[in-house]
Amino acid sequence: MRFLIQCVDEASVQVDGNVTGAIEKGFLVLIGISDTDDTQIADRMIKKMLGLRIFEDENHKTNLSLSDVEGSLLLVSQFTLYANCKKGNRPSFVRAGKPEHANQLYEYIIEQTRQSVSNVQTGIFGADMKVSLVNDGPFTIMLDSEELF
Repeated sequence: MRFLIQCVDEASVQVDGNVTGAIEKGFLVLIGISDTDDTQIADRMIKKMLGLRIFEDENHKTNLSLSDVEGSLLLVSQFTLYANCKKGNRPSFVRAGKPEHANQLYEYIIEQTRQSVSNVQTGIFGADMKVSLVNDGPFTIMLDSEELF
């Protein structure tokens, strides 16, 4: 599982010209899921993400978590985080999870984060989405379950 986490001042996602999710200060999280991922991996990734202290404190040190700044989440599924570009110029996505499995885990992640974060917004799984953001910093972190656990 991969989470590409971006600290944002604001972010939104549109599908067919309609906003499906929008936040102010918080994390825009692009989520890639493989077929080997499960709810235990999702739980550990969520815990790590929510515990990250990557917002600045009053001394301009990255020392505050999402809850410390009362931040929001915008969760967007993105199978392209599993692109393999080793051969040729056309990426392969064979490591990306099959849609049914990936969608179930994406919905699980949404449900679990809503237990800890008051404002969780989302994209639409499998849709052609237009994502806009104002990256704060910019500050972007990649969490990869294969490297963390």
